[in-house]
Amino acid sequence: MIEKSNIYISGMGIISAIGSDVSSFSNSLIKGKSGIDYEINNTSSNFSKNIIAKINNFNLENSLKKITDLSKKKKEFILHISKRSPFFIQTSIIAALQAWYHSKLHKKKYKILPERIGLIIAGHNTTQNYQYSLYPEFLKKPEYLSPRYAIQFMDSNQIGILSEIFNIRGEGFITGGASASGNIGIIHGMRLIQNDIVDACLIISAMTDLSPMEIQAFRVIGAMGGKKFYNFPKKTCRPFDKLAEGFIYGQASAALLLEGNKNIKNYNKPYLARLLGGAINLHATASAEPDLKNEINVMNSALKQSGLKKNMIDYLNTHGSSSPLGDKIEISAIKKVYKNHFTKLWLNSTKSLTGHCLYSAGIVEIIASIIQMKKKFIHPNLNLEFPINNQAKFSGKKSIPININNIMSNSFGFSGINSSIILCKK
Repeated sequence: MIEKSNIYISGMGIISAIGSDVSSFSNSLIKGKSGIDYEINNTSSNFSKNIIAKINNFNLENSLKKITDLSKKKKEFILHISKRSPFFIQTSIIAALQAWYHSKLHKKKYKILPERIGLIIAGHNTTQNYQYSLYPEFLKKPEYLSPRYAIQFMDSNQIGILSEIFNIRGEGFITGGASASGNIGIIHGMRLIQNDIVDACLIISAMTDLSPMEIQAFRVIGAMGGKKFYNFPKKTCRPFDKLAEGFIYGQASAALLLEGNKNIKNYNKPYLARLLGGAINLHATASAEPDLKNEINVMNSALKQSGLKKNMIDYLNTHGSSSPLGDKIEISAIKKVYKNHFTKLWLNSTKSLTGHCLYSAGIVEIIASIIQMKKKFIHPNLNLEFPINNQAKFSGKKSIPININNIMSNSFGFSGINSSIILCKK
């Protein structure tokens, strides 16, 4: 078994509302650029102006051209296998390619046997809007339903497409945990490497493609915000602010490449960050309500795994979804975990820029955390005008220069699913 601390992040990729790759995403974080705005939706007049952080102007062919190390033959193969895939799968493919080539696994020097590479799709129920869009035509002419739908409606379709693109032949599966899915995928990737099942693991958090039905359902249960500041869409997502009223839906596909010692130590391969610990727990509920005790427990478990003292954590990327109750419980849990260090611990929420990316939120926020650690800054916590806690060390309206060595990142999901991850620079 590999030592738990020797898990490295060697590559990352992202397609989001504020960046179509790591570089543009990084620039948006530094500038505090929000991707939240109105969406003109022609599906129904009842949903004509949703407020979301939407992926705009995505084009598969143009995105492939930006990955300069891709051979012409490989590009043609990827286009052939994926051109007729739904939009959300195409974004997963590009995010995964970015992470793969960022990690340099395509280089002969760092090559790993296909049987020693794992693949995890972090997210579930990703085909909601795809199914919704096909249904009206199906009612009219069911016999014309595309035969591809038999495979494409399954989340496992992404396993098949991505394993074929990268020739991955090790262990592969899907992890689902609502908004904790991204973190859960990372933690299971760590475990695959720690248990010597694989030497590397590609983890892709699929874009959550909500249909108008899911959007309406979130509104009905009071989880989704946007009413108070409807005329000012960029002000609607307000993590840890007294005027917050619910999350704002965001779109993103994000990917990480995890590796053990094989390449990192043997070939002195550069890496982005080291994963020190990750924990998951449940608080035994079928509801969407958060739980103070179990959020405390999951953070303490991650800290124990990491071997770090609480005062060694410089920055915490919160779940911070702009939910009044969720934010209140999380800040109380952080305060109880960190005690005297609470007022010295930098906090922010990436969701104030990206919206709540739901299944992909965990990986999106790990990428944001790594960027901040490497570039030595904390991105803004937008719309924090009336903080729910005046002792907390929230970032402000602009980026703040700071040296970060150790990070905690939280993701909590409906049905009582809690997760926390710790990573470090060296």
